[in-house]
Order: sequence, then structure tokens, then C-alpha cells
Amino acid sequence: MLDIHAAFLSAYLTAGRSPLWVLRAVASAVLGRDAAFGGGAWVGVLGLGMHFTVAFGATLVFVLLSRKFPALLRQAIPAGLVYGLGVYLFMNCVTIPLCSWFRSLYLHTPVNWAHAPFGWPQFFIHLTCVGLAISLAVRRWSR
Repeated sequence: MLDIHAAFLSAYLTAGRSPLWVLRAVASAVLGRDAAFGGGAWVGVLGLGMHFTVAFGATLVFVLLSRKFPALLRQAIPAGLVYGLGVYLFMNCVTIPLCSWFRSLYLHTPVNWAHAPFGWPQFFIHLTCVGLAISLAVRRWSR
């Protein structure tokens, strides 16, 4: 929840974009830009579903890692910040380029293997609202 709200706030403050625009941008990873921004409100719902799928996946990975390496929970703050960096890099260097390749299979769009143009706001959002939030929540509610 922190991540998507931070993305909404960042998009509004930096570019005057609405939350629906952000969710359409997320959905454009699979629909393509034209379909995502030309579709109805259902595109926003798809984008929100995609966001939470990725967020729950990132949380699951951290939970599994913390079971294998309990030090991640003992040192939750540095571990969370490093994990947030890892999620940021994985999204930019793996997930988004792979979505471009996958989308090219059915939309016949060019594949773009370059990383996404995420800037400093997204970097800090991933450090704090993703990595740190996940590590502190897992530490708090782990058995």
C-alpha cells in the first residue's frame, strides 16, 4: 500500500499525473501504451492487480529468504534497504525489459532491453516503501 500511494504522490508532484494514469502505466507493461491509455477504467483495475501481484511476490521472496537467513529479521532496517535496492534493480533490469519482450510477441512492438527510466523518486520509494516496509512487517508478524 505504501508503494502505490508513494507512486501516486510522486507522479502527481513531479508531472501532475493522476492515480489512474499511474495504474494505466503499470498495465501498459502487458497491454501496450495505446491500449492501456485508450481503455476504460478496467485498465486501472488491471494495473492495480498487477501492482499487488508484484508486491506480494516481492514480500513472499523476502519471507522465504528470512526463513533461510534469520539475520535479515535481526537486522531488518539495513536488510530492508538493501532488499529495496534489489527490488528496484530487478524491476528495472529484468521485469520491465522482459515485459517488453513478452509484449512484442503478441503486439509486434519493438523489444526494448534498456532499463526503464525510473528516477531518484522511484529509487527512494523502493528503498523505503518497498524494501524497508516489507522487512519491518515481516519482522513484526513473523513467528
